Amino acid sequence: MDAHKQGADALFILLGAIMVLAMHAGFAFLELGTVRRKNQVNALVKILVDFCVSTLAYFVVGYGVAYGASFMIGAEFLADKNGYELVKFFFLLTFAAAIPAIISGGIAERAKFWPQLIATGVIVGFIYPFFEGIAWNQHFGFQSWLKAVTGDEFHDFAGSVVVHAVGGWIALPAVLLLGARSNRYRKDGAISAHPPSSIPFLALGAWILIVGWFGFNVMSAQTLDKISGLVAVNSLMAMVGGTLVALIAGKNDPGFVHNGPLAGLVAVCAGSDLMHPIGALVVGAVAGGIFVMMFTLTQNKWRIDDVLGVWPLHGLCGTWGGIAAGIFGTQAMGGLGGINVTAQLAGTALGVVWALIGGLVVYGVLKMTTGLRMSQEEEFEGADLTIHKITSSPDREASW
Repeated sequence: MDAHKQGADALFILLGAIMVLAMHAGFAFLELGTVRRKNQVNALVKILVDFCVSTLAYFVVGYGVAYGASFMIGAEFLADKNGYELVKFFFLLTFAAAIPAIISGGIAERAKFWPQLIATGVIVGFIYPFFEGIAWNQHFGFQSWLKAVTGDEFHDFAGSVVVHAVGGWIALPAVLLLGARSNRYRKDGAISAHPPSSIPFLALGAWILIVGWFGFNVMSAQTLDKISGLVAVNSLMAMVGGTLVALIAGKNDPGFVHNGPLAGLVAVCAGSDLMHPIGALVVGAVAGGIFVMMFTLTQNKWRIDDVLGVWPLHGLCGTWGGIAAGIFGTQAMGGLGGINVTAQLAGTALGVVWALIGGLVVYGVLKMTTGLRMSQEEEFEGADLTIHKITSSPDREASW
């Protein structure tokens, strides 16, 4: 029976890892569809190469930082329990690699290629797993202290804060340090639209992310005996709430419509195992409204050129999700309980502050050393020709 359970658990988490791996195709196509045509190839290449750099960084350093485990041992030990520890690494790697994929959307169309890969290695090797270990592996006694003070630990079942808020808040300093794309905000006060290059590709990316998210959330149980249909239905309801509110608040704009479900899914991750489905619907609906309102505000009023809106989508909706879990996860709001808003506020605040500091340090150092931004001429030419020497549909001779 133990052998069957071990095999089933290994298969269960492996399927989750594969589903979340597929989400990275969603990140790629969401960015491809949102950026201008001259930057489409770069969007595809970045997500794939970032994932590969993330794999090495997390395998060699990051997983050890978060969980104290090392893979520098014999294969006979790694194969123990059907290699469960290895597939657990694979699953958690796909979460870690989502951080640079999130950041990529914010800094698109003007960031240098190699400095971003350096940032990916540092973020996935240390910045992200440091907080991951605090939230999910009892590091530094923070969770124990929080339970003694508030009565509950900080709860983040599938990463509203650990993954999404951290990714979004790391991205914010990167976006600010880079500055807006050329001619985005003109001296006369006019705003150049820079419209998406392909709504169908944008929609495809959103759909891939939506489907993969059920692996992201449900498989966060990590063993088959802990699987919960409540997580699946709560994810569904949050996705629906986010979509419908984004449709209405965004006045039928297809960009908002296809980011709305993602906002809802970001927000529900933390409390998806505790909330009532109606609570999840409300959480997702609020997240959809947050995204539309804050994307519009940052782009048009504050003139922060966050291309895919990753700070509103992941940073702010993830922050809302961490706090919302402490509200809608309580028994008074129809949830399972064992959670409180004070602990959620404390854990969420820690994640946000750590991400801001990490993003500022990493991208600040890179700006002072290697530089972050392509030249004005390179940006005008587009990242595809500048970096990869070919366009998405080569209609002109590649320059070698």
